[in-house]
Amino acid sequence: MALNREPLREITQDEIATFERDGVICLRGLFDAEWIPLMRHAAEACLAAPTELHAEVAAARDEGGRFFHDTFVWRHNEDCRRFVFESPAAAIAARVMGAKKVNIIFDQWLIKEPGTPTRTPWHHDLTYWPVNGWQIATLWMALDPVSDESGGVEYVKGSHRWGQRYLPATFSGDAQYTEDLPDVPDIEALRNRLELVSFELEPGDCTLHHGLVVHGAPGNASLRQRRRASVTRWAGEDVVFYPREGIQEMPELPDIDAGDPLDSQLWPRVWPPS
Repeated sequence: MALNREPLREITQDEIATFERDGVICLRGLFDAEWIPLMRHAAEACLAAPTELHAEVAAARDEGGRFFHDTFVWRHNEDCRRFVFESPAAAIAARVMGAKKVNIIFDQWLIKEPGTPTRTPWHHDLTYWPVNGWQIATLWMALDPVSDESGGVEYVKGSHRWGQRYLPATFSGDAQYTEDLPDVPDIEALRNRLELVSFELEPGDCTLHHGLVVHGAPGNASLRQRRRASVTRWAGEDVVFYPREGIQEMPELPDIDAGDPLDSQLWPRVWPPS
């Protein structure tokens, strides 16, 4: 089945300007509908056979619901690989970021089953990873309807321009990140002083957020609606390898030196397609 490689519509200058200003944009109508059943099938396959190194259940069923996440799944699942290399995701990230080329950092499942009380802690993405640069963004594509009740992500507008990097927050509650950085501010206490935004999404809708924008999500309070998200992390041409201790473990070391562009077996270039 031939599915679209390019977005189904043009991404507007207003949408790009919103991303640059707010650090996040909601984009609708860019993916063929057939991507949804393909990735739902992939989600169920990965839930049944998670990767050994990177899969984690932040809330198990006996604790109420289930919050499952797994990374680098394109290396193990052919449908996920197809999404990374053949869907419009890379082109979307490139156009919004103004990048001349993009590499995949990794793909990820973020799945909250109905009745999962576990929230996604406030965090930003960049400080988890051994990379550095400005052109870093996450595309979060909904595979189910997303609402505040089912765990829609909240973003702090403009926080990518605060000029501050924060210690990664662990999703499981066990301290594992040790880089010398301050904790994320208490966003809940600052709600009245910040501008937060969230989006109701239908399957196939996506958000794109900057690697430094602060965001978090409540649990899935719905007792019927799943919240499955296919997530891809993208880097533009200004991003380089930045290894250091106390951050997220990669499945292997890339075959490049510190300060080099990411082009490697671990982080292959995806767009423009060769």
